[in-house]
Amino acid sequence: MSEYGTWRRVSGEGRRFLRGRTRPLRGLALWSLLESAHTFLGGYAVARALDDGFLAGRTGTGLAWLSVAAAGALIGAVALRGVFGGLAELVEPLRDGLMRRAVRQAVGRAVADPWRAGDEGAVSRLTQQTEMARDSFAGLVLVARSFVFTALGALLGLAALAPVLLVLVLPALVLGTAGFLATLHPMARVQRAALDTDEALSARTGELAAGVRDVVACGGGARAGAPVERLIAEQERLTRRLARWSALRTLSLGVAGRLPVVVLLAGTPWLLGRGVSTGAVAGALTYLVQSLLPALDALMTALGAAGTRLLVVLDRFCGPRPDPAATTPQDPATPAVAGADAPAPAPAPAPAPAPAPGGTAPPAVELRRVGFAYGARSHPVIDGLDLVVGPQEHLAVVGPSGIGKSTLTALIAGLLPPGRGTVRVAGAPARGGPGPGPDVRRTLLPQEAYVFTGTVRENLTHLCPGPVSGEEVERATAALGADALVARLGGPDGAVDPGRLSQGERQLLALVAAHLSPAPLLLLDEATCHLDPPAEERAERALAERPGALVVVAHRISSAVRADRVLVLDGTRAVCGTHAELPARSPLYRDLVGLWNGRG
Repeated sequence: MSEYGTWRRVSGEGRRFLRGRTRPLRGLALWSLLESAHTFLGGYAVARALDDGFLAGRTGTGLAWLSVAAAGALIGAVALRGVFGGLAELVEPLRDGLMRRAVRQAVGRAVADPWRAGDEGAVSRLTQQTEMARDSFAGLVLVARSFVFTALGALLGLAALAPVLLVLVLPALVLGTAGFLATLHPMARVQRAALDTDEALSARTGELAAGVRDVVACGGGARAGAPVERLIAEQERLTRRLARWSALRTLSLGVAGRLPVVVLLAGTPWLLGRGVSTGAVAGALTYLVQSLLPALDALMTALGAAGTRLLVVLDRFCGPRPDPAATTPQDPATPAVAGADAPAPAPAPAPAPAPAPGGTAPPAVELRRVGFAYGARSHPVIDGLDLVVGPQEHLAVVGPSGIGKSTLTALIAGLLPPGRGTVRVAGAPARGGPGPGPDVRRTLLPQEAYVFTGTVRENLTHLCPGPVSGEEVERATAALGADALVARLGGPDGAVDPGRLSQGERQLLALVAAHLSPAPLLLLDEATCHLDPPAEERAERALAERPGALVVVAHRISSAVRADRVLVLDGTRAVCGTHAELPARSPLYRDLVGLWNGRG
């Protein structure tokens, strides 16, 4: 919409709002008339005190006129108190109405598209922008009313003292005011663009936060971050433009706020030569310095800052706004992050590691004297751990929350470097895979399952380096018990929207993908926590039966019972053995079994 259209829409809404508030407006006008009287008396009394009193040798008369000026100041104080009382009757209904409108807009968008990402702009409109509108409106009403009635009193006073004074003062005032008004339109346009950019940046960063794992998995960090960088650069450009217009505005303020005083002082000899009294010149200077110029300066400052800001903010409440994220410039090749495109195919499998001496396959996992701490002076999370997991072994890892189970899986997955010792996977160092891209030696499933926007088939086969037949997909789906879910989604070619899936459904799809993965090592870091016990048992048994090793961070005793061996982490030492023998060897495991059985 054009700026003229924006102004018409906002001004129309403003007129309707003010028409329903005639009583507070009448009260403000009446109190402001008293403020005009205070302004008029301030300069006029000074002029009379000089001409009729002190300069004429009549001190009593001069003091009497100064008393009149003091009485005018008291009248102005009383008027200002009444003004603030009436101001609240205008400002608070505006804020309440804007908050109701922001809620209606947000609810309307949510009802129209319940599956869309959260409206980040709605939060800004409901909190920051409503308060911004309230404060800006209050400031504008206050200073605009003050300027109008102060100018009325000052101009009447100048005319009463000597009409020729207006000839000297008005041109500079008009010139500075015109220059100031010329900056309003472009500054409003820049501030509106800045708000649009701010909302777009908020929406885009929210999408990135929701889909950061998709971005990383796709290797699309640079592409996904490019729109954010463009928005930041646009904010910088708009800030520079705003600074240039602010400089012009400052110049206009100088012309309107300082030049009239200079002209009056420079023209004093000319005025005195034409019969204007010294008191009249002093009164005119009082009007300028104490009343008119401060009021004009306050008006220009308020219009320049609060006025343009209020126009832009109210425009966002006066009608439906386009989705800022939808209008954000974006690289056509950039995936839509909160549902990223399907990730790129995994690299070709690396050559199998050389067999261990004697012709046997190397262990799936081997840790020797491994230690790790989150910081040089931190207490070790893992200290001196030795562990060997066979190529076909099923290992469960148990321990209290925060003891280091996820840290252990991150070390095996190569996500963290050991502080000391060595971690090997399939006979090679865990960190630094055989080539670029994901390490095909292992697959890690975290608690938050990785599911992306795409087809069901793409979500189930993205860990496979080559094509996967439909029969393989069906067998894996049946083994994991995901048949009903896949059928509900429309079969292998059905569309997957992560936002419409429960946590358990996401985990089930990720488990099927892990089952199809050729990786000889699967790491499940509480990857079944959102499944019910029967579904969890079915999934773990199916994954244990596939070729390769399985390491499960258990959160139920049943997971430990099904494993070949159980690793107990207790913070000071690790104990590894079967479920049957560990209660006698590990008091912690005995306590955990009792706790789990009690919950069961």
